[in-house]
Amino acid sequence: MNNIVEIAKTYLNTPYHSGAKIKGVGIDCGQLLIAVYEEAGLLKDGECDPGQYSNEWHLHRSEEKYLGWVEKFCDVVTGDPQPGDIATFKFGRCVSHGGIVVEWSTIIHSYVGMGVILSDIREALLQDNKGKSRLYAVYRHRRVV
Repeated sequence: MNNIVEIAKTYLNTPYHSGAKIKGVGIDCGQLLIAVYEEAGLLKDGECDPGQYSNEWHLHRSEEKYLGWVEKFCDVVTGDPQPGDIATFKFGRCVSHGGIVVEWSTIIHSYVGMGVILSDIREALLQDNKGKSRLYAVYRHRRVV
């Protein structure tokens, strides 16, 4: 799983761009997960294709689209999160953000206005306005032992 983290680190400082998946040019949080897992050989190219979507797709919705894609390939981690796992976050009514665990509690993720960055899951960026964590669950790809 360290290979996943090393690949993810090559995306650091890539600007945020909704729906894009080009290293160094633009990528969003979901496409970052797809790109890294494709590069690591855990997904075939195009195996996970969410199609086109608005950057505001998650607003005022309860449907778990993002989570549906994660759960298609991954299972919830019941033990300690490991490098390469996916941390998911709930903004509003549904899960709409994710990042790759570097070492618990640090993730690599693409964030609006910031691009691909390292963050601690306890940072204000990943909390609601009352200081409560938005962390929903951590997932591990089924092909990772």
